[in-house]
Amino acid sequence: MARIKTGKSSAPHFVDAHIGSHIHMRRKFLNMSQEPLAKGIGLTFQQIQKYERGTNRVSASTLFYIARF
Repeated sequence: MARIKTGKSSAPHFVDAHIGSHIHMRRKFLNMSQEPLAKGIGLTFQQIQKYERGTNRVSASTLFYIARF
């Protein structure tokens, strides 16, 4: 059974951290900084940082845009 996140905790959910680490690894593999990725999908580099750390959850549509870029 899936665990549902209730309330605020200091650590990001493991799924959010896992997805963020894959975004980070792919970006580094392409030798790209956060700035061009952010500009390419219409976000700020701070938002990319939050996604990569798992602080913010990446929506399916944003993940789609990141993958296309």
